[in-house]
Amino acid sequence: MLTATKKGLFADDAVFISSQSDKEAVIREVYQKLLDRGYVKGDFIEHILERENKYPTGIDTSPISKDLPNVAIPHTEGEFVNTRMIVPIELTHPIKFNNMIEPDKELDVKFLFMILNNDPEGQANILAQIMDFLNSTPVDQLTKLFNLKSTNEIYEFMADHFKQD
Repeated sequence: MLTATKKGLFADDAVFISSQSDKEAVIREVYQKLLDRGYVKGDFIEHILERENKYPTGIDTSPISKDLPNVAIPHTEGEFVNTRMIVPIELTHPIKFNNMIEPDKELDVKFLFMILNNDPEGQANILAQIMDFLNSTPVDQLTKLFNLKSTNEIYEFMADHFKQD
């Protein structure tokens, strides 16, 4: 097994591009890779899917810019993960996620920031950092991120541009 390069909250072997057609398929695909790399525990999948259904994580980015795609921030409790990091996932085509603010509304989402956090105090902190990143990064830079087509480019962008506490 190769050793991952890790910069802050990002690891080069935990950045993905998915062509799946629905949120559960994407989460299952990424889960298997994260499990194989030891980042999550076996029961992670059932808990992240259950949490996503009860507490949707889709975020409407139109208040930032009408030109940005929507994102989602799936996560679950820290007892189901082995590390503290953000897993960026580029979707090759939009997938429906329910809106975090208005759970009965669906959003077409094009990018995921999956949170893995084994620190029970830190879940809200990482979520806040992602929201700060989306709000403080210039729209042209976010557009660049959301159009990158390689996991290495996404990893380098996030490692270089994401302010970490």
